[in-house]
Amino acid sequence: MNDLTLSGIDVPVASSDNGIWGSDVVAQMLRALDIPYLALNPGSSFRGLHDSLVNHLGNQQPQMLLCLHEEHAVAVAHGYAKVTGKPMGVILHSNVGLMHGVMAIYNAWCDRVPMLILGATGPVDAAERRPWIDWLHTAKDQGALIRPYVKWDDQPVSVAATIDSLIRASNLTRSAPQAPTYVCLDVSMQEKRLEEMPLLPDPKRFAVASPSVPAAAEIDRVAGLLRNAKTPLILFGRMSRSESDWGRRVALAEHLGAAVVTDIKTAAVFPTDHPLHAAKPSFFLDAQAADTIRAADVILAFDWVDLGGTLRQADSALSARVISVSLDHHLHNGWSMDHQALAPADLHLAADPDATMHLIADELGAGRGSAPAILPALPVLSFDGERSLDVVSLAAAMGEALREEVISLVRLPLGWATEAWHFRHPLDYLGIDGGAGIGSGPGMLIGAALALKGSGRLPVAVLGDGDTMMAASALWTAAHYKLPFVAIVSNNRSFYNDEIHQERVAKQRQRPVENKWIGQRIDEPDIDIAAIARAQGLTGIGPVRTVAALRDAVAEAVKAARAGASVLIDARVMPGYNPAMAAGMTRHAGQAPKG
Repeated sequence: MNDLTLSGIDVPVASSDNGIWGSDVVAQMLRALDIPYLALNPGSSFRGLHDSLVNHLGNQQPQMLLCLHEEHAVAVAHGYAKVTGKPMGVILHSNVGLMHGVMAIYNAWCDRVPMLILGATGPVDAAERRPWIDWLHTAKDQGALIRPYVKWDDQPVSVAATIDSLIRASNLTRSAPQAPTYVCLDVSMQEKRLEEMPLLPDPKRFAVASPSVPAAAEIDRVAGLLRNAKTPLILFGRMSRSESDWGRRVALAEHLGAAVVTDIKTAAVFPTDHPLHAAKPSFFLDAQAADTIRAADVILAFDWVDLGGTLRQADSALSARVISVSLDHHLHNGWSMDHQALAPADLHLAADPDATMHLIADELGAGRGSAPAILPALPVLSFDGERSLDVVSLAAAMGEALREEVISLVRLPLGWATEAWHFRHPLDYLGIDGGAGIGSGPGMLIGAALALKGSGRLPVAVLGDGDTMMAASALWTAAHYKLPFVAIVSNNRSFYNDEIHQERVAKQRQRPVENKWIGQRIDEPDIDIAAIARAQGLTGIGPVRTVAALRDAVAEAVKAARAGASVLIDARVMPGYNPAMAAGMTRHAGQAPKG
């Protein structure tokens, strides 16, 4: 698949007598590094590289993906990495494009995903700068804008130095703990004419670092603690999308008879309908999850997001022995607080979580387990068709319409009813954006759809209306490259999360709660989000307001997506969680959720 062929354009490749330029070397090196795609919004600072991708490489990898905003370009790469665990590339135009992309870069950093970001700058040599514009687009240290939330950055000047930087950046972003890397390309280097194409190094001679594993004595100590535990608990956090890793996690838990808790902030890592899965995955602990933690005498945490905060929420005087397996401390710095609360650990294994999990299972004699079956969606709630939509009945309605489909839930909103759906495969759910920034959902959906295209899985996302409107122009990229998916906008016409905050403050201060909506509501005029989707070439459906209408809309959307369309449904929901409506729900037989 190629961005030019996807658009139906046949591009001739430049002949050898057109010369060799610095940016041609960069393009060929990116191909050698197996970077499949480059998401970009065009900019003059990388005009040389753009020409090389089109006219030197022609229709060969890496393939360009045109985005209408730099933040969308980064979000696309983020969504791609969440499916594949591998980096694609992003190109950001000088300092101005980099500043547009910083929120999405921070999301990718917090989510610990790989990504190779290429920047570009005007001529470092001031004598070569064009009046006005080149000065605006040049920075002495462009990487300083994002250094606190990338793993490594560089601004090479020569072609030879750029080759080395690209290899290093590619290797570092792929090695654990993963995070974005950034290489800023000087425009003069890109536009330097060379006598000949230099001999490019073989990336295989610069191997990515192998996974870190604990010493045998540490594995023995962990195994001893687990063998003697009466009520062991496993917290599965950020782990791989591998089916074999998934099967081994289940085998380890079953061998120990250990309770398991997972987190909605991270992707699916354990079957949520398994008898050992002790509580519904959530953003914060519910009572059942907290009780499970308090009851444990040994807690084994695999790269759990905010282990310290989670344990404090359960019980500040927790007596359990805690084993933490994580490399995340390698990315902790003094600028960003994404490292979360200081976590107690009687034993901290600085090692790759999945590799360590296998070693522990080997030592304990746990079997290999079985790869998860690829199954249709498993929703567990049902509502009367005439009911109005809220976040719970929305989940039920879309679930009923998707019961025969193998899907990947790419994105879920803060108010999602976590008891409404079970995850039984590592691609059933991909987690959130990492940095809790609004505006990332559409781009991440597009990246995931790119990675899933041809897999047989249908990408489905539940987006907020605020998130969608902040990134509405991202949708054009999906239509342009014919990426099938179903996006359901849970449209409460409000930045409702902040209405809740305003309500809490008003109650605390004994002020009028009824004013909580002021400065939050997205209405008067109402926004026709389905029309915005249709204007960019998508199939737009809605607005729909009832359970029956949403069921019908999702069924229509699935048919269109299976035929190759990008589809968006505007689902009008009542703000917040409605206990009275929840009381009227029914569960599908045999599918009672935990918690």
